[in-house]
Amino acid sequence: MSENEHGTEGHGGHGGHTHGVSVDADRRWLGIALALITTFMAAEVVVGVMARSLALISDAAHMLTDAVSIVLALIAMRLAARPARGGFTYGLKRAEILSAQANGLTLLLLGAWLAYEAVRRLITPETVEGGLMLVTALVGIAVNLVATWCISKANRSSLNVEGAYQHILNDLFAFIGTAIAALVVVLTGFSRADAIATLVVVALMVKAGYGLLRESGRIFLEAAPAHVDPDELGDRLVAQPAVDEVHDLHVWEITSGQAALSAHVLVEPGGDCHAVRRGLERIMRHDYGITHTTLQVDHTATALLQVADRDTADTHAGPDHAVPENGHSGAGADGAHTHCEEPHGPVHRNEPHAH
Repeated sequence: MSENEHGTEGHGGHGGHTHGVSVDADRRWLGIALALITTFMAAEVVVGVMARSLALISDAAHMLTDAVSIVLALIAMRLAARPARGGFTYGLKRAEILSAQANGLTLLLLGAWLAYEAVRRLITPETVEGGLMLVTALVGIAVNLVATWCISKANRSSLNVEGAYQHILNDLFAFIGTAIAALVVVLTGFSRADAIATLVVVALMVKAGYGLLRESGRIFLEAAPAHVDPDELGDRLVAQPAVDEVHDLHVWEITSGQAALSAHVLVEPGGDCHAVRRGLERIMRHDYGITHTTLQVDHTATALLQVADRDTADTHAGPDHAVPENGHSGAGADGAHTHCEEPHGPVHRNEPHAH
C-alpha cells in the first residue's frame, strides 16, 4: 500500500500568513485617509468649477476614485476576514482582487474621459483662474501627502491596499503637475497648460490602472506568482535526493501574497517519503515563500525501472508486478502513477535515477 493510501502523504504543510500590520490597523489608516480625501474632494469640485480648471476637476474626479478604492478596500477586508465555509473553501479572500479589478477599471475609464476633455481644451482653450488653481493644488499636495503616508502604514503586500495606495500616490503626482501648470498660467497666461497637466494625470492613471488589472488578472487566471518560475521550481524539486519525478505541479495565488502549490512526487523505491516531503516543503517555504502546499508522495512503481519488452516482463516481473493488458505496468504512458495518465503540464524527471 502506498503512503497516500494511508492518508499521510496527501497532506502538505499549511503555514499561516502573517503580516507586519494587523487588519484592524489597516482599517484605521485607510479610514483616516478616506476622511481626508472626501473632505478635500468636495471643496475641490467647488473651486474647480469656479476657476474653470479642468486639471482641478480631473484631480477631484481622481480623488473620487481614490475614495471609492478605499471604500472597496475596507469592504473587501471584511469579506476576506470571513472564515471558509460551505462552497467557499478558501473563504472570500479573492474579494480584494475584485476590488483591485474595479480600481484598475475605474482609473482607465476615467482617464479616457479626461483625455478627451483635455484634447478638446487644447484645441479650444478656456480662460483659467491660475491663482485659485495654484492655491488649491498646493493644498491638495499637502492633503495627499498625509493620505499617502497613512496608507503606506497599512499592509501594502495586499493587492487591495496597494490599489488604494497607487490611486492616492498618482493623485499626489497629479496635484504636483497641476500646481506647475497653475504657476505657468499665473506667470504667462498660457491657459493650455491646464489641459497639458490633465494629460499628465491621464498618463499616470493609465499606468496605475493597467498595472492593477494585469496583477489582479494573473491571480484570477491562477498564474504562478511573478517571483516563481514553475519550470525552475520543478527542476529544483526533482533534483533533491531520492526524488525520481515531479508532475502535476501547480503554483497559483489564492489572493495577493498567499501562494499555494500542489504536486505529485515520485520517490525512488526504498526512499523515505515523509523525509522527502518535509525537505521539499522546507525548500518551498524558505526559498520561495510558499507555505500553503499539498504534496502527494508515492514510491516509483518497480515496473517503471525495468527496461524490457512485454514478454521479458511477463517472465520476470512475478505475480506482484505482472504487466497488465495495456502493457504499461500500472503506469501511464508518461511513466506516472495510474491516476496521472495525463499529467497537467511538464513532467520533471531526475534522469540519474531513471533506469
